Amino acid sequence: MQDVQQIRNTVILGHGNSGKSTLAEALLFTAGSVNRLGKVDDGTASMDFEPEEIKRQVSMSTAFNHLQWQKNDVFLADTPGDDNFFNETRSAVQVADSAILSVGAVLSVRPQTEKFVDLVQDKNLPCLICVTKMDRERADFSKTVDDIRAAFKLNPVVLYLPIGAEDDFKGVVDIVANKALMFDDKGGVKTEDVPADMADEVAELRENLQEYVAETDDDLLEMFLEEGELTDEAMKSGLAEAVRTAKVAPVCACASLLNKGTSVILDAIVDLLPSPDQRPAVEGINPDNDDVVERERTADAPFSALVFKTMADPFAGRLTIFRVFSGTLDNDSFYNANKETSERFGQLFVLQGKEQKPVDKAIPGMIIAVAKLKETTTGDTLCAESDKVIFESIEPLPTVISYAVSAKKGDEEKLFASITKLLDEDLTLKLTRQPETHEVLISGVGQSHLEMVGEKLKRKYGVEMELRAPKVPYRETIKGSTTVQGKHKKQSGGRGQFGDCTVELSPLARGEQFEFVDSIVGGVIPQTYRPAVEKGILEAMEKGVIAGYPFVDLKVNLIDGSFHNVDSSEMAFKIAGSLAFKKGVMDAKPVLLEPIMEMEVHVQKDFVGDVMGDLNSRRGKVLGMDSTDKYEIINAHVPQAEILLYALDLTSMTGGQGTFTVKFSHYEEVPASIAEKIIEEHKKAEE
Repeated sequence: MQDVQQIRNTVILGHGNSGKSTLAEALLFTAGSVNRLGKVDDGTASMDFEPEEIKRQVSMSTAFNHLQWQKNDVFLADTPGDDNFFNETRSAVQVADSAILSVGAVLSVRPQTEKFVDLVQDKNLPCLICVTKMDRERADFSKTVDDIRAAFKLNPVVLYLPIGAEDDFKGVVDIVANKALMFDDKGGVKTEDVPADMADEVAELRENLQEYVAETDDDLLEMFLEEGELTDEAMKSGLAEAVRTAKVAPVCACASLLNKGTSVILDAIVDLLPSPDQRPAVEGINPDNDDVVERERTADAPFSALVFKTMADPFAGRLTIFRVFSGTLDNDSFYNANKETSERFGQLFVLQGKEQKPVDKAIPGMIIAVAKLKETTTGDTLCAESDKVIFESIEPLPTVISYAVSAKKGDEEKLFASITKLLDEDLTLKLTRQPETHEVLISGVGQSHLEMVGEKLKRKYGVEMELRAPKVPYRETIKGSTTVQGKHKKQSGGRGQFGDCTVELSPLARGEQFEFVDSIVGGVIPQTYRPAVEKGILEAMEKGVIAGYPFVDLKVNLIDGSFHNVDSSEMAFKIAGSLAFKKGVMDAKPVLLEPIMEMEVHVQKDFVGDVMGDLNSRRGKVLGMDSTDKYEIINAHVPQAEILLYALDLTSMTGGQGTFTVKFSHYEEVPASIAEKIIEEHKKAEE
């Protein structure tokens, strides 16, 4: 490894099927990092190497590789375009110095493209736009650029104009150099004059480029206004500075599958995208005093790095992946500021697809992996113990879909141990136990996400999981009041059992759970036995009466009873309390309660009517709406039973553009017609 100035760290972004992995593959092949041009469709791409990715022909996790071009080291992160794996993309963006936005020349801008542009703009990342698939039928470069310009505030400027399209895509015009670069069959280019029929368009684009560049710098603007144009040198340096400060986004064209245009893109990466030290200092907090700390991204600053990904391997153990922000790591240990401990490691690695290449040291901009750390997890900051800092790490996306999970062949212990290992590498995966229903739930950010988890469990750990819709944690309560006697009397030779209590049952306000009042006057029930009545009622409440669900919001007033000097016992009064409760509930208008969830649904204006109508059909109550520049936000209360698999339905309704969050709000009474069905199902299950 060399100077920080000769390092580029960039992340490839784009919606599904925009050609990200194919572009990455072609860049690696052109630079000589791989010896053949792999293809996603036939499972030979070096960046999509997991069997689940090969099977589905879609990226499911961020893959990393490294190439050298013009004596520069380029670290590439190829991210998923599927919404189910968007958290992987977010994690990679937080440690990148720049981005390559992949937009297909046929599909052009898709609704999901906005998510990736938002990531770029939120981080103010310098961005290179690649219009891919120029060799495909109906490829339209001009329309794609116009769509990008209309949809986003990226200031796209054409840097390389394609010569031909579809089967006739044969080169590009370098707008800055005013020369044609014609492709050969091996990914190389040869320089020619601009085709005569393109001269006018090139001249116009060159003038536009000069205007864009001039407007980003006062000195350049003065030169442009005085002389009518910029010198080639001024345009090159001005363009580089405008790109590095994210004021413009240069546009390139390529056909990655045929390896046409990739050498031009590599030139743009090293010439225009920033080295780590050209990016602003990264901010963190000193954990000892909470002071804000700035780390310059240079090799001679104190060492600091952020762990942004963990990979679990059944053979090699955990692989911890981090981005070096500052300083140089060339020894065998570092300090984990979050865990307040030092960790030793055996070897530093640079990732090359599924392979790892040993390196002696790490400097800013490098993506590094180490194996078998004991304490360090995703989100931790690594640093020098003498100069501590903690960087903020992104929060994982909330889960939106849950299933009850069990092992197909009964090996529950192995299943849950295996899922626990996956939790280390996938922070959007959750495993929880539902105390009310006694089910273990697995939760994720989408159906494909959980299906991938199932396939990975089977492949890596030899265990299969079975998913089913989770039970709804209903509750039971009463609406009326009653006074009831519970009497337990058993005499069959020897010492008998006798317990007798009279209680008043009445409802409490929602959420108050349980209240027991001892109103016994005199000694009709000895003090010794009264707590047993309460205990018997509490145990009976756990199992419910009408449908087997826990009982809540009940006030019990113990008002009378009797006892036997010989036959009474705590157990007898416990049974008497239970009998009184079960008998009294049926006389006090028992009802079922259901959990109501608070939902926030983000959709574009076109889908508001459909989504609100759908929420109403689910017995939801729309509470109000808010607006942002891009989305309408619908706030609603909806019964949990109606939205168990809402993520699938919202995706279908909105073409994948809608998102939502959900959290528990309160309990409400279940409508009588629905309650009858639930009670009937319980009775059948008990038979």
